[in-house]
Amino acid sequence: MSVEITERVLNLASKLKQQKGAIETEEATKNAFVMPFLSMVLGYDVFNPNEVVPEFTADVGTKRGEKVDYAITRDGEVQILVECKTVGAPLSLKHASQLFRYFAVTNARIAVLTNGDEYRFYTDLDAPNKMDEKPFLVVKVSDFDEALSSELKKLTREDFDLESILSSAEELKYVGELKRALAAQFLAPDADWVRMLTAKVYSGSITQKVRDQFTGLVVKASNQFLNDRVNDRLRAALRGASELSVADEESQELVAANPREDAGAEADGKARDGIETTLEEVEGFQILRAIACSEVPPTRIAHRDNKSYFGVLLDDNNRKPIARLWFNSGQKYLGLFDREKNETRHPIASLEEIYLHADHIRETVHYYD
Repeated sequence: MSVEITERVLNLASKLKQQKGAIETEEATKNAFVMPFLSMVLGYDVFNPNEVVPEFTADVGTKRGEKVDYAITRDGEVQILVECKTVGAPLSLKHASQLFRYFAVTNARIAVLTNGDEYRFYTDLDAPNKMDEKPFLVVKVSDFDEALSSELKKLTREDFDLESILSSAEELKYVGELKRALAAQFLAPDADWVRMLTAKVYSGSITQKVRDQFTGLVVKASNQFLNDRVNDRLRAALRGASELSVADEESQELVAANPREDAGAEADGKARDGIETTLEEVEGFQILRAIACSEVPPTRIAHRDNKSYFGVLLDDNNRKPIARLWFNSGQKYLGLFDREKNETRHPIASLEEIYLHADHIRETVHYYD
C-alpha cells in the first residue's frame, strides 16, 4: 500500500508540474490539485457530500457564516478539516483562523492547511481541543519524501486510523522540526552551531577569527558529509539490486558474447570501462521495479548498466527487456518496448514521469511471462 501511495503522489506531482503555471486562484487550486489529492491519494469520494463536505459551515460565537473549504466525515462525524490557499502561496496560520475556531467546536482531530502542493497536518498535542501552531506532518507533493508514505496511509479512507495517527504525531512533529532545523544549519550555519562543532575539534580559545575560519570549514564539511551519504546510498542501492538479480544462463552467454554492452553493473557503483552508474539511474530503476513488482516478484527485476543506457530486465535476461533509461545526455528518455521488442524512446523531464507509463511497463512484463 505504501508503494501505491507513493505512486499516487508522484502521478499528482506530474500533474502539478504541468498545470501549476496556469493556476491563479484559490478556487482553481482546489479543483486542479486539492480535490485530486483528497480523491486520488487519500481515496475519499469528493462528490459524495456525506463524505466530503465543501464549504463546511459551523457558526462559532459571533463569527457567523465563516466556512472551511472541506470537511471530511466518517460515520456522520467530522474527522478532518481542510483549508486551502492558492498554489504557490506561502502557508501561514495567520490566514487560517477558521481552522483554529472550527477545530475547537467540531469533533475533528486533524486539520490540514494546503496550497495544493504542500500539505500541513495539525492536531492538538499541546493543549486538548486546541489546534497546535506547528504541524505534525508536512507533505510536499512536488518533492515527496517516500518515507512518509506509511504515515499518509493512515489518513486514507481505506486505512483511516486516528489512534495510530495521534500516537505517532508527537514523534513525527519533533522529528520533522529537527530535520528542518538541521537542513537550515547545513545551508547557513549560525554562530551557536559553528561554536558547538568547533569546540569538538579545536582545543584552543574560540576567538572571532577562529569562528570566521571554522564557519567556512563547517559548510565545507557539511557538504562533503552529504555527498558521502549520497554515495553510501548509491552503493547500498546497487548492492541490493545486485542481490535481487537472478542469474540466467541464457543471459550469461549473451554477456560473454558482448562484454562491452552487456557487462553487469558492479555492486559498488564505481566507473569501469567508461561506465558509471549514477544515483539518478538507481532511483529510476527502483521506480521501475516498484511498478513491475505488482506483476512479478521483485527478485525477478534486474538491471545492467551500459555505456549508452541503463537497462532493466526480467530475470536478468537480455532477451527480456522491460525498459531502458537514456540519461547520459541533456535530454532524458525512457525507452519502452512493444511485443516485438521494438523500442520507443519517450522524453521525460523528471523521474516521476516514469509513473505515467506504468500500464505499459506492467504490460511489457507479461510479454515474457
